[in-house]
Amino acid sequence: MQLLIDLAANYGLFLAKTATLIIAALLIIGTSVSSIAAARAEKKSNLKVERINERLTQLADTLAGAMDSKADAKKRAKKRKAEAKKRAKQTQADDVSRLFVLEFDGDIRASAVEPLRESINALLQVATEHDEVLLRLESGGGLVHSYGLAASQLDRLRQAGLTLTVSVDRVAASGGYMMACVGQRIVAAPFAIIGSIGVVAQLPNFHRWLDERHIDVELHTAGDHKRTLTMFGDNTDADREKFRQELDDTHGLFKNFVAEHRPGLDIDAVATGEHWYGRQAIDLQLVDEIATGDDLMLAAAKADRPVYALTHHRPGGLLSRLGGQASRALARLSYERGMAQARIDQ
Repeated sequence: MQLLIDLAANYGLFLAKTATLIIAALLIIGTSVSSIAAARAEKKSNLKVERINERLTQLADTLAGAMDSKADAKKRAKKRKAEAKKRAKQTQADDVSRLFVLEFDGDIRASAVEPLRESINALLQVATEHDEVLLRLESGGGLVHSYGLAASQLDRLRQAGLTLTVSVDRVAASGGYMMACVGQRIVAAPFAIIGSIGVVAQLPNFHRWLDERHIDVELHTAGDHKRTLTMFGDNTDADREKFRQELDDTHGLFKNFVAEHRPGLDIDAVATGEHWYGRQAIDLQLVDEIATGDDLMLAAAKADRPVYALTHHRPGGLLSRLGGQASRALARLSYERGMAQARIDQ
């Protein structure tokens, strides 16, 4: 009996080891295949273009189709044929004003700057001075250098003579507003969060905890200010003063950038790190108009302007997608926790 038990135990252990090896091999193969597929996709153009006019027309026709009589349906079909002919002639005109729609959903690292850059590279080779670019922006801000690059990409559109409109439906704060102010026109929803022209930095310090446990941390630098505040060392008043000076310098650059692109602003009044809702921001000249991005696209389509949505999808693995989603969620959560929000109790 004991022999059978030992055999069963050994056989179970053998099966467990075999299953572990098979799973590990499958993971390695899956990772390799995913990497090869991503490398191949990297070489292909992932720019997708959708004509928004047709989508809006289909939505209208679906609703009307549920209500129209047969006679009305025939009239509508005839009208659509006439519009199609008009569009065919319109696309051949050199002075037609097209609206190109880009989207930027920002996280802390402004990682969406890469697809934005690719879309702008495409636009600058096709768009003319008659065209307009609409950026649908959402971001609570993040790293200064990352959002500085994103703003510089948008500035390329202005330097090329294109009209840039930025719409904010929910939030464009800190680095998000740095991007928004590049546009010749900023449009915001009534309760969109705008502003927060400020700079913030924080880090924990474990020096006292380490000191109590007699753990030494050595930090060697060449240059008096190679490192200021640290997480593990004993920070001095001089270190803190230098760190605050660096923050002030960054804030000054931020203010100058906004003032350059929005010369009508009272920059000292709005560069306090505060945020405002869209209705308040328009009085401060932080935005120019109260509307949503959908309002702008629908108005352009009704005016018979071709409206094209550009998306540049760069495929990534599951971990990459989850990391991007987590980073965006963290950016929004950290900003929302750091501000006082009005709440409506039902």
